Amino acid sequence: MNELLKTGQCVTIESSGGSCEVVQFLGGGGQGEVYRAKLGDEDLALKWYYPHAATPEQRQALETLVKSGPPTDKFLWPLALAVAPAKATLPGFGYVMRLREPRYKGIVDLMKRRIDPSFRVLATAGLQLAHSYLQLHAKGLCYRDISFGNVFFDPQTGEVLICDNDNVAVNGQALGGVLGTPRFMAPEVVCGKGLPGTETDLFSLAVLLFYVFMIHHPLEGRKEAAIKCLDLPAMNKLYGTEPVFIFDPVDRSNEPVPGCHDNATAFWPIYPKFLRDLFTRAFTVGIKDPQHGRVRESEWRAALVRLRDAIVYCAHCGGENFYDAEALPAAGGKPAPCWSCRKEISLPYRIRIAKNVIMLNHDTQLFPHHLDDQKLWDFDRPVAEVARHPTNPSVWGLKNLTPEKWVSTATDGSVKDVEPGRSATLAAGAKINFGKTEGEVRI
Repeated sequence: MNELLKTGQCVTIESSGGSCEVVQFLGGGGQGEVYRAKLGDEDLALKWYYPHAATPEQRQALETLVKSGPPTDKFLWPLALAVAPAKATLPGFGYVMRLREPRYKGIVDLMKRRIDPSFRVLATAGLQLAHSYLQLHAKGLCYRDISFGNVFFDPQTGEVLICDNDNVAVNGQALGGVLGTPRFMAPEVVCGKGLPGTETDLFSLAVLLFYVFMIHHPLEGRKEAAIKCLDLPAMNKLYGTEPVFIFDPVDRSNEPVPGCHDNATAFWPIYPKFLRDLFTRAFTVGIKDPQHGRVRESEWRAALVRLRDAIVYCAHCGGENFYDAEALPAAGGKPAPCWSCRKEISLPYRIRIAKNVIMLNHDTQLFPHHLDDQKLWDFDRPVAEVARHPTNPSVWGLKNLTPEKWVSTATDGSVKDVEPGRSATLAAGAKINFGKTEGEVRI
């Protein structure tokens, strides 16, 4: 590839007049090239546009984004415009942003099984994505191009980064430029009947989340397998004019084909009904009624918090499974066997706090949103954790990590203060008053 900029070359930060030195070529795309760069003592990423992409409209869009600032710290947002130094003949312009740390991996790494994150990590990544796009949309902006190439996450923690934010536009004003990425665009965009906006972002987000959890596309089933040549007309039909969800409960014409779509058929039954219901709505009602039927970011966020809380470990193989209360009556009150080893799952204690049920595994932690529904999730600051009794390993408790006193009530009616650093014993029927809310332990 012919690099636009050379190592050691300098460009100027327009707002400050500072000199930014090119250190290393990192890669190129359809609009430009990205470099590691140095601005004083700070390491940054520099994107420089190809001449055909360095339009006045793109420059104006960048100026708007720099002025507005990022919705959250999960976006590698344009920080400042970069231009050619005075008297230089270098064409075009660019912008600087934070560098992506090596610990972040792409969704493509997940698809190709180069990484194998836990279900807890995937739920956390999905939650952060939904929350991040909610904050973007709340600022009156739309992303336009939610896809594999723009999202990265830490496979150990689920922390996400969203890149390529220079295509973000004001919702309702995205009249030119990027329409999206094939397979992720909403059907109305594929058909040419609509333009990118918040509602089309919601469809693309649902596709991305389906890929994350099912390692498959939601519209690629029997119809896709029957296509001999996946050319543009075929893709327009599959993703635009005749899209059918592979798990549509009514229309089974596009169901997964055994031996061809095994990821989808293997992962779909693992997840609880409440998550599968959201995907079903996203790709049935959400296709037919784009304006009112699509799953909102807040709904995904609530479901993925719930998904984290539903994790339960298999005592035989250690595999993560999910507590699915809605499926228990049909299964005679027993949880489904472990999806991995097919052995019986023994449920741990669980605690109901308001409408939330949290499985109390050996490593479970509670967070501020569990004890106060007015708080957003913050997984860096646990307020409680499951702990084993120091002298009796058969007894487990919930340890108070807050500076406030709790009050626990045993099944015999006895009341005990739970000071900070102490634990409330876990027993079926026991209640714990956390101050603003109360939880009941069940088995």
